[in-house]
Amino acid sequence: MSEIAGFFEQMPGRVDKDKIAGMNATYQFNISGDNGGEWSVAIANGDVTIGNGAAASPNITLTISDENFANLIQGKLNGQTAFLTGKLKIQGDMTLAMKLQSLFSLG
Repeated sequence: MSEIAGFFEQMPGRVDKDKIAGMNATYQFNISGDNGGEWSVAIANGDVTIGNGAAASPNITLTISDENFANLIQGKLNGQTAFLTGKLKIQGDMTLAMKLQSLFSLG
């Protein structure tokens, strides 16, 4: 299993339930490259559900290469820097993008 796939598999246990209380949102991650793939992360009723593939109607879609995503989850690349330098593309609700770091331990 790639580091990226492992990250998504472990994500529900790493999220602070207090931070997602009252949230209802779906994140779509499109990660290119040999270790990439598509994952959806649905937050609803204080729970996190991970899905393989594309979500039907995500609130936010993040597109990034597998190399840059690995650097992001390892803390070698900051999310804001990735976005500002074009390494991370975001479509949808930007307020959800700003919550990424605190919710999922990114960047």
